[in-house]
Amino acid sequence: MKKRRNHLKILYFTTLFLTALLLRAQELPPIQNFETFDYGAETQNWAISQSKEGYLYFGNNSGLLQYDGEDWKTYYTTNRSVIRSVKAKGDLIYTGCYMEFGYWETNPLGDRVYRSLLDKLETPLVEDEEFWNILILDQYIFFQSLHRIYIYDTDAETFNIIDAPSTRARIFEVGGTVFFQRSGEGLFKIEDGGATKVSTHPLLKSTTIIGLFEIQDKPLLLLENGTFFFLEDGRLSPWKIPASDQLESLTIYSGLQLMDGSLIVGTIADGIYHLDTEGNILHHINQGTGLGNNTVLAIYEDREQNLWLGLDNGISVVNLNSFFEEYVDKMGALGVVYAATIFDGYLYLGTNQGLFFKPADTTGDFEFIENTNGQVWSLNVVDNTLFCGHNEGTFTVKGGKAKLISDFPGSWGVKKIADRPDLLLQGNYGGLSILQKDDDGWALRNTVEGFDISSRFFEFTQSGEILVNHEYKGIFTLELDPDFQRVVEIDEKPPNGMGASLVKFQDDILFMSHLGVFDYEADSKTFVKDSVFTANLFSEEERPIGILMADTSADRLWCFTNVNIQYLSPGNFNERQQRVQIPIPEAFRRNLGPLGFECLIPLSDDKYLIGISNGFITLDLKKLEEKVYNIRLNSVALKTDDPEVAVSLPIAEKGEFEAGQNSIEFTYSIPEYAKYLESNYQYQLEGLHSNWQTWTLGSKAVFEKLSSGDYVFKVRAKTGNHLSENIASYAFTIARPWYFSKIMIAVYAICCCLLFYLVHRVSRNYYKKQQARLEKESARELEHKRAEAEREIMQVMNEKLEQEIKGKSHELAISTMSLIKKNKFLNAIKEELKGVEDPKIKSVIRTIDRNINHADDWKFFEDAFNNADSEFLKKIKKKHPELTSNDLRLCAYLRLNLSSKEIAPLLNITVRSVDVKRYRLRKKIGLSHDDGLTDYILSI
Repeated sequence: MKKRRNHLKILYFTTLFLTALLLRAQELPPIQNFETFDYGAETQNWAISQSKEGYLYFGNNSGLLQYDGEDWKTYYTTNRSVIRSVKAKGDLIYTGCYMEFGYWETNPLGDRVYRSLLDKLETPLVEDEEFWNILILDQYIFFQSLHRIYIYDTDAETFNIIDAPSTRARIFEVGGTVFFQRSGEGLFKIEDGGATKVSTHPLLKSTTIIGLFEIQDKPLLLLENGTFFFLEDGRLSPWKIPASDQLESLTIYSGLQLMDGSLIVGTIADGIYHLDTEGNILHHINQGTGLGNNTVLAIYEDREQNLWLGLDNGISVVNLNSFFEEYVDKMGALGVVYAATIFDGYLYLGTNQGLFFKPADTTGDFEFIENTNGQVWSLNVVDNTLFCGHNEGTFTVKGGKAKLISDFPGSWGVKKIADRPDLLLQGNYGGLSILQKDDDGWALRNTVEGFDISSRFFEFTQSGEILVNHEYKGIFTLELDPDFQRVVEIDEKPPNGMGASLVKFQDDILFMSHLGVFDYEADSKTFVKDSVFTANLFSEEERPIGILMADTSADRLWCFTNVNIQYLSPGNFNERQQRVQIPIPEAFRRNLGPLGFECLIPLSDDKYLIGISNGFITLDLKKLEEKVYNIRLNSVALKTDDPEVAVSLPIAEKGEFEAGQNSIEFTYSIPEYAKYLESNYQYQLEGLHSNWQTWTLGSKAVFEKLSSGDYVFKVRAKTGNHLSENIASYAFTIARPWYFSKIMIAVYAICCCLLFYLVHRVSRNYYKKQQARLEKESARELEHKRAEAEREIMQVMNEKLEQEIKGKSHELAISTMSLIKKNKFLNAIKEELKGVEDPKIKSVIRTIDRNINHADDWKFFEDAFNNADSEFLKKIKKKHPELTSNDLRLCAYLRLNLSSKEIAPLLNITVRSVDVKRYRLRKKIGLSHDDGLTDYILSI
């Protein structure tokens, strides 16, 4: 079983080795590919041109394609034929297709509309004529088919026609002269409106000319068989170049001379070749190295020196002038690049799959170095020796061979030890170890005892102590014994924020976490936040992620953010650090590999290699330049109920919309076509927003159900780190609905006034009624209070009267009792005296009788009785007028509720006589037998 595993292992690494031998180490400019589902048209693209606003136009099988940097749009020809040729001049885009040629102009809505030129042509077209090429020179437009060349004078609006039969329509301009080829006749030029022979060389009669350029101040012909010839006085002389062997085996379909004088050769089956002015191949780009298709039908260089390729299937753009170049391992043989270096003329790459190398500054192949399969963590050059930190230990590398010198697993890297040139300190998964140099080279001497924590980041302090940073455990300060055998003292400090970066830069030991950059202070043996480094590397908009990387050769401190690669370097005129930011898109950052394992190493003074997950990218600082960007508002449209339908509006005019037209869509773009530049957009709608909205990648803004009023839409862009030079804007007004029109507002105002008046009248009347009611209620309340007061007064008076009556009654009772007692007393005396026969006694008896019946007593009683019950005698006299005074006296006594026994003395009669009197009184009054006399008297 073990033997079988070994065989499989050998087979795997043999396959890996053979695959690696085929890795073409060609660093190419960034390439972007657009497929049919990207641009929404057919596969083939025959011609390319750029308008003055920077938009790209393509002749496609579907029609005219427009690309503004964000969105694609297709314009169809009147006969729906394939557009074979495209050429921009000023505001116009000239095109040629089947039995038709003319130009496209921009209408007020921002769209292209077609204008045919055939109505100005007096000579009819040839049957089935198709226009394959357009050339513009001064005011002349040359439309070329397989039969003729139609020369249109834009000033005179007239045509001149030249016969030019050919199997492949090609027309060229060199030095202000227009050349073309006639099949079987040779090369001609156009002079004075006619055709003049230039060369009738047999090769030019039988072989199609693909390109006509100027090299070394001489015309240079490119033929479809891949050969180059200089043209001098009608004679051909071959251009012998290093690329001849490769090109002559190919079929050439297109060619172009770039602004820098170099040449692009487009082939039928092998992509493009980029040649310098000496004929050396600068780049060979085909489908295997990133091109969308191998058949190149059209080549165009835009004003930013981007190379556009119209392919048999799709469109590609190559950013020739980019400060980035990329090597992408499409086969997956390299893996993720963790380390790289240049040593002894070789470029080494350490990846998760092993160590690879190739001769530097060549397009040679990467080769796999045997026995290094597995994870490579670091590549360090110390004392002219290349050390490879590997998962299995440490290797020394020379050329294409690697020697394992330490099997202590997981080597992170090595550093020099001051004053000990024979020793190196090595960081490992399980602590630190020492490498020693002897006559046989470097070898593991010992592991450092007393410390077994992973030591990826470690540095020596000036005092000889060792700082080790572990992201989760913290920072350790280690003091080793003089022979570096063991740790004698450890000082541990907790982590200061998330991050595992430790680097020496300009004699400072720097540590970076998400909280900032910290500088090591030797006196206190602590890290203190460095405000200068932190302010330069951190901002509100972005923060470093990953690790700090120092380039000591150029004195630059590098780090990555989510939107930039940035570095600090000493200023030119002072000690202040200068920060340089290189913008990168989010996709670039995601492709760097694991966070915290970034790889960036210098290749030369201004050129750097950056490891990515499937190869590497080179950065050329010399190509960094400031650019000016202008944003353009592409369209304004009213949204309808149908989400797929929008009504385009004139861009240059102020919008005047009805109330229901309140959903508006804006599109805008920056015509920038670099792969590693990203445009973000920010807009503001004055009248709705008081501030700019957040930055976004979207190039469209939609506002729905806006209220009536005046608005100004503003949009700006940020490409990389540069704001657009301008702010595009569009002003519009949404009218009020009819029920908010001026007339209706006046009507509403009048109605409001009337309503206010009516409300005022009603409320005034209401309040008057309320006031009257309140006054009435107040009067009633006052009357009630007055009556209540009177009642209270009456009650008081009644109570007073009652008291008086009670007093009078009391007096009456007292007086009555006094009379009764007096009469009893007198009667008693009288009775006592009746038996005495003395004349004097009889005289006394008579006196007593006179006092008992004296009228004064009754008068006194009557006055007292009237005071106590003044109305009684009047009422009973009125009710019973037949009563005598004696009857009234008896009624008065009965009113006092006196018994017959008590009344008898008052009347000076017997009790029997009182009863008789009571009986007679009942009869006069008319009382029945059942009615009580006293009760009746009391009820009156």
